[in-house]
Amino acid sequence: MRILSQEKSTICLENVKTQNRCFEGDISPSVLIETPQKEVNQETGNISGFKRFRFKNLFVKPSPLPCLSWASSDDVWIKMLNKELKYVHDKGFIQQHPALQPKMRSILLDWLMEVSEVYTLHRETFYLAQDIFDRFMLTQKDIGKDQLQLIGITSLFIASKIEEIYPPKLQEFAYVTDGACNEEEILAKELVMLKALKWELCPETVISWLKLYSQVDSLKDDANFLIPQFSQETYIQITQLLDLCIMDINSLDYQYGVLAAAAFCHFTSFETVHKVSGLTWDSISSCVRWMNPFARAVREWPKPQLKDFKKVVTEGRHNIQTHVDYLAMLSEAHDRQQDSLDRMSPLAVAGILTPPKSTEKPANA
Repeated sequence: MRILSQEKSTICLENVKTQNRCFEGDISPSVLIETPQKEVNQETGNISGFKRFRFKNLFVKPSPLPCLSWASSDDVWIKMLNKELKYVHDKGFIQQHPALQPKMRSILLDWLMEVSEVYTLHRETFYLAQDIFDRFMLTQKDIGKDQLQLIGITSLFIASKIEEIYPPKLQEFAYVTDGACNEEEILAKELVMLKALKWELCPETVISWLKLYSQVDSLKDDANFLIPQFSQETYIQITQLLDLCIMDINSLDYQYGVLAAAAFCHFTSFETVHKVSGLTWDSISSCVRWMNPFARAVREWPKPQLKDFKKVVTEGRHNIQTHVDYLAMLSEAHDRQQDSLDRMSPLAVAGILTPPKSTEKPANA
């Protein structure tokens, strides 16, 4: 199907700056970051086989992970946090493409979710495709709207080869574009995108953070951490909120771990969020407030139900990406956002700083 023919709209865009926060009681590990090889000076001696590194101090929150039998929980946690810094996303990419509008991205992601459900792709596959798309667009300039569907379907093609055991065939990805993209174009664009992204394809996505938080919250003392313990019903409600939020380009203002924590907070409590993520209220409060109209819009729609998929076991149903009329839901959320802004505006208060009409002025004025 062909997509992305919508009326033009404008949006104010700000650059996002990634900051490291230092919280009370935090640990401060040193992370080794490789630097180009240089000759070893005489003071240090000639140590063959060793690479030279510089140190980068990261102020990270203590790991909320339980003790793991297969790895150090601190090491796993630090690697996840490092990925938040390494894989940068920024809504400012839209400024680099004058022909594009934020709504076009929303339409594209909605379509990718629909394709994902048709081919029974996992949620992780869709969210990896979303991340690949956003990061690729950040590396480019002057992309036309006629290229968006090709970039989107190629992102899903790449993600499915990484995440799916049996990914759809190349011709199936071309087929769902209804002739807009052929197989040769997808393969050519795949190579362009992989080079632009420097083959960095393993971020911690929004959904991987949510699964972690859900598992830590539900884990019993003697349970296997790798086996899901959380409620599937609650999980798909939270994922529906994240599906809706990720379609809004302003979601890229926040790190994925913060987005997942804010969504989790809307269905649990801050105390629970703090326990499973280590995040402070100051770290997530802005995102929680931004997410309020989206959460209200989700609650006004029918509660999501677990779907049965052919060849998908009951225990894995919640992992399959689903699709509802997210564009209509997004429109409702944006209306709620605008209503909130109107109520906060001083102009909404009648009679303030409004001079009387000239005909109503006193005669002796």
